[in-house]
Amino acid sequence: MQSAAAFLAILPYPEIDPIALSIGPLAIRWYGLAYVAGIMLGWLYARSLVAKAHLWPGGTAPATRAQIDDFVVWATLGIVLGGRIGYILFYDPAPVLENPLSAFAVWNGGMSFHGGFLGATLAMILFARRHGIRIWSLFDVVAAVAPIGLFFGRIANFINGELWGRISDVPWAMVFPTGGPFTRHPSQLYEAALEGLATFLVLFAATRFTGILKKPGFTAGLFVSLYAASRIFVEFFREPDEQIGYLAGNWLTMGMILSLPMLAAGIWAMARAKHSA
Repeated sequence: MQSAAAFLAILPYPEIDPIALSIGPLAIRWYGLAYVAGIMLGWLYARSLVAKAHLWPGGTAPATRAQIDDFVVWATLGIVLGGRIGYILFYDPAPVLENPLSAFAVWNGGMSFHGGFLGATLAMILFARRHGIRIWSLFDVVAAVAPIGLFFGRIANFINGELWGRISDVPWAMVFPTGGPFTRHPSQLYEAALEGLATFLVLFAATRFTGILKKPGFTAGLFVSLYAASRIFVEFFREPDEQIGYLAGNWLTMGMILSLPMLAAGIWAMARAKHSA
């Protein structure tokens, strides 16, 4: 057991070039590819969900495959714009105040899930109203696929060597290039495992085997609750953003503050769906 711990203790951070491919002046970054992979795989999974009419209330899917195809553009705009604006407002407005053009430098990171969540929610509401789609069922479709994007996004954070964890001496702690000479929790991988993989598996099993899609809004509430609980848990291992730090004591972070209303909203959505079914 000691030899395994010793091996992990010297396991270095795998320094992967953030640029996946360069063609002349054009640089394709892993961060951008993560967004593309998450959106494309989410789109394919969403199409498969609406194709299974028996999973939905009255045996009728809330949207057609063609409508899901159209919604991808709306969702992408909501995620990217909301994520970037949310990061600037919630976490780091100073650089944009000094140089407004830096707001467009999304390839360097700086995206907020909470902002992307709000942007995607607005996109869903507008799209549902325009096409006469049941809004809560559209929420459920997107909630079922959202963990796919979260997984790839957190892996991209790890490749970028950003959003690393607090200083730790656990055997799997790593020294990140921008985190000083200290070994730290690879909190990006914790988030990928909880917010992404584990949440997806729970939602996959629940939507396929428990019939929760027949209760509009329950899947969305379950996703929001699982994400918020996962995020709050991982915040105990993740280093808070330097420009914000801890909001109270040596534990309360902005990520926790933003996740608490999500947890409450998720629980409310599940209760609402259960009583209205």
